[in-house]
Amino acid sequence: MIAELRESFPTAILCRVFDVKRSSFYEWIQRRAKPRIKREELKGKVVELHSESREAMGSRTISKNLQANNIPAGRGLVRTLMREANIVSKQRQPHPFRSKGFESFVAPNLLKRNFKPTAVNQVWCGDVTSLMVGKRWVHLAIVIDLFARRVIGWAFSLVNDANLVSKALRMAAELRKCTPGLMFHSDQGCQYTSRKFQEELKRHGILQSMSHRGQCWDNAPTERFFGTLKSEWVPRGGYDVIKEAQTDMVRFFMYYNRTRLHSYNNYLSPIAMEQKAA
Repeated sequence: MIAELRESFPTAILCRVFDVKRSSFYEWIQRRAKPRIKREELKGKVVELHSESREAMGSRTISKNLQANNIPAGRGLVRTLMREANIVSKQRQPHPFRSKGFESFVAPNLLKRNFKPTAVNQVWCGDVTSLMVGKRWVHLAIVIDLFARRVIGWAFSLVNDANLVSKALRMAAELRKCTPGLMFHSDQGCQYTSRKFQEELKRHGILQSMSHRGQCWDNAPTERFFGTLKSEWVPRGGYDVIKEAQTDMVRFFMYYNRTRLHSYNNYLSPIAMEQKAA
């Protein structure tokens, strides 16, 4: 009634006459004006997001993505739409390979599972994983800035050695500033205990920290990253050629840094989180 009479009478007077708060009336107007997305259209968006993430996104992440784009969709509704569309989120698979190696030097655990630095370039973490390409393994080393879990360095090699991890570190150092007190944390893999890698760290003025032996949770962020990579992105049958694997990994790093929402970042991508904190 008030909406129909607004052309003839002031809104304030109409609200007083009908004993309605103006704030409540304007809120009702906004709700009515907001276009409501049809169920089938919403289901299509859910399927699109799920497909874009290579079937990795679950109901919670899809819901957060939709809400970030001003589309109201709770997790329960998204879960129902996923069931109707017959789509499910991928689950992590056990790691198929572990490099053995031998230690030569072990740095103290300076990080002590303090995975929440207050700014960028305070703590970097590194690790190595292996990808099946044809009938052989190709090794991937990564460097992550812990502040927003952003991937800042990576390298590929057929040999899992100090050269591989040093190359990934150099890429990170070229991209970022090695501020005083910067710490690099890793496990006790022979690549990281090598003299060559220690010299690489000293060249950039970076402190070295290592997990305790057999304590994978001491380097949990990189373990989680590789779990995400393997479960959400890498084809189950691996890759046919090295070039294909390298190109697909770079594509994943771009997606992970720019698009993928992280619960740790309050459902912001790593780049968005860093921009917000800048």
